[in-house]
Amino acid sequence: MSLSRIVLVFLAVAPFSFGASKEIQELQRDLALLQDQVRTMQKDFGDRLVTMQTLVQTTLDSVNRTNNLVNVMENRFDEAMKQQQASVSGPVLSVGQKLDQMSEDFRAVRESVLDMNTRMGKLDAKMADLQNLVNTIRTPPPPPPGDTNATGGGTPLTQTQAGPPPGLSADTLYTNAVRDVSGNKLDIALNEFNDFLKYFPTAQFASNAQFYIGDIYYRRGDFQNAIQGFDAVLERFPDGNKTPEAHFMKGRSFQGLGKNDAAAVEYREVIRRYPESEVAAQAKARLKELGLSVGPPVTRRKTR
Repeated sequence: MSLSRIVLVFLAVAPFSFGASKEIQELQRDLALLQDQVRTMQKDFGDRLVTMQTLVQTTLDSVNRTNNLVNVMENRFDEAMKQQQASVSGPVLSVGQKLDQMSEDFRAVRESVLDMNTRMGKLDAKMADLQNLVNTIRTPPPPPPGDTNATGGGTPLTQTQAGPPPGLSADTLYTNAVRDVSGNKLDIALNEFNDFLKYFPTAQFASNAQFYIGDIYYRRGDFQNAIQGFDAVLERFPDGNKTPEAHFMKGRSFQGLGKNDAAAVEYREVIRRYPESEVAAQAKARLKELGLSVGPPVTRRKTR
C-alpha cells in the first residue's frame, strides 16, 4: 500500500475515532457519578441502620425497665394483700368467736325461758289443784241417802270421792300423759287425759288435753270419735289456743271418712277466722288437694 492511501485511510477513520473517544468519556463520567451515588446511598443506609439499631435497643431497654417495674409492683401488691388478709382475718375470727358466744348465750337464754315456762306451767297446775281443793272444801259433795250426820237417819255414812286421788297433781298427770303420747302409749295416754279433764277441768292445759284426746282417736283411725273429741275442744274452749288446730283436724277426720264437703267447711272456717296462721296455710293446701277453691267465707255449721 502506498503512503498516500494510508494517509487517506487515516483521515477517513479519524473522525470516527474521535467520536468514540467522546462517548467513552461520557460513559466514564456517568459511571463515576453512579459510583458516587452508590457510595452516598451506602453511607445513608449505614447511618439509618445504626439509627434503627439504636432505637431498637432503646425500646428493649424500656421494655426491660417496664417489666422490672411491673414485677416490683406485683411483689408490693402481693405483700400488701398478705398484710391486708392478716389484718382482716384477725377481726373476722374475733367476730366469728363473738357470734358463737352470742349463739351460746341465746341458747342459754332460750333454755332459761323454756325452763321458766315449765315452772310457770307447774305453778299454774298447782294453782289449779289449790283452786279445786278450795272448791271441794267450799262445796262438799252431798251425803248419800241414809247419812246419819246429814239427815239424822240411822244408816252409817258412806264416803264418796270428789277430788283427785291423794298425791295426784294436774302437772304430774298432764306431763305423764304427754310423755306416753310421745312414747306411742296411746291407750295409757287416753286414760290419763280423760282423768286430767275429770279432776282438773279448769286447769291451764285442759284445752290441750281435750285436743290430745281427739288426736289419739285420729291416730288410731277412729275418725268418728276424733270428730267428737275435736268438737269438744270447739264447744268447751272456743277461745283456746287449740281451737284453730281443732277445726283443721276435724276437717282431716272428715276426709278420713270420705266426707270432703264437710272437711272443706272446716278448712274454710280456719282460713276465715285465722287467715294469717300457719294452720290456715295448711288448710289452703288441703283444699287445693281436694280440687276446691278457698271460696267466700262461710257460716260455720256444726257437723258430726
